[in-house]
Amino acid sequence: MTLLDVDFEFRYSSGAGVLCQWKDPVGDPRVTVFLGASGSGKTTVLRCLAGLERPERGHIRFGDHVWFDAARRIHLPPDHRDVGVLFQDYALFPHLTVAQNVAFGARHLSRAAVAARVGELLETFRLRGLEERVPRQLSGGQQQRVALARAVFRRPKLLLLDEPLSAVDRPTGDELREELRTLIRALAIPAYIVSHDRVDALTLADRTVLVDDGRIIQSGTTADVFDHPASPAAARLVGIDTILLGRIAASEDGLATIVVAGQEIRAQAPAEVGHEAALLIRAEDVALARHDVTDSSVMNRWRARVITHAREGPFVRVALDCGFRLSSLVTREAWHRLALQPGDDAWAIVKAASIRALPRN
Repeated sequence: MTLLDVDFEFRYSSGAGVLCQWKDPVGDPRVTVFLGASGSGKTTVLRCLAGLERPERGHIRFGDHVWFDAARRIHLPPDHRDVGVLFQDYALFPHLTVAQNVAFGARHLSRAAVAARVGELLETFRLRGLEERVPRQLSGGQQQRVALARAVFRRPKLLLLDEPLSAVDRPTGDELREELRTLIRALAIPAYIVSHDRVDALTLADRTVLVDDGRIIQSGTTADVFDHPASPAAARLVGIDTILLGRIAASEDGLATIVVAGQEIRAQAPAEVGHEAALLIRAEDVALARHDVTDSSVMNRWRARVITHAREGPFVRVALDCGFRLSSLVTREAWHRLALQPGDDAWAIVKAASIRALPRN
């Protein structure tokens, strides 16, 4: 098990910056996704790991190897860090053939050794027969495979991928994502992927690192990060649709009554009475009804007015006004059965156990 020890500060010319403090045991060939909005600093973290950017202070260590140490004036260039890098536009050389692109990183190898490695990678990445083509003659998936083959030509210990699917449309991205997952698993190299798309984390990542405003705000297994966001900022990144702020008015048997915009919400008690709390409600946990229900286990039922609705594949996303804004995601069949329209009254129903409550300092 090798420890990746990262503790650095990088400053932009605008004055803003990235402060990255993180330790990751690198052992099994798992996939880690850095998830954050555009401008959050996640790509800067990756570029600093690769040696493409130089932080102002701190250190980056990979096991016994010091990649960067500001105090000791150590800054290893990318080709001395034993990492493979895949850029979001793939950065293939347009005038070089597939074979030449794959072999571009070859150094200190005989012609026979280069030819053998290229042949091995062409086979692994299903590029046999495309050796003499140039990038413009390749599909998006083929270009991705060529770029990935080039990135692993020297058998790196880490693979770094910067938004590998951001330049393609959603249907193409879905297809390439599946192919990318298969290829990364087959390579058996620990990989770090930068992405702004939650789907990448949910489908590719064993572990997810959330980056917000130049800081790592949460990391862990992908399931844990998505199921248990540790803050409102983390909740937004993993797609929690409704985040409400309120004050705890009462607490009994582990359940709190939290007042939000004059409405009472029951949820697991996150703190003592009188404290503020942030409530995280997923849209898929919000049921809709034409009339009030009498099920006492529900705990939360609010009269709501339908504001808007929009189709999302087999679902319909409904915006509601319950005194606070609430989002519901129901099946198209359920929406048709409800026969609701903007301006109609309805009931929003949420079980207390479905609401995640966090103490707010």
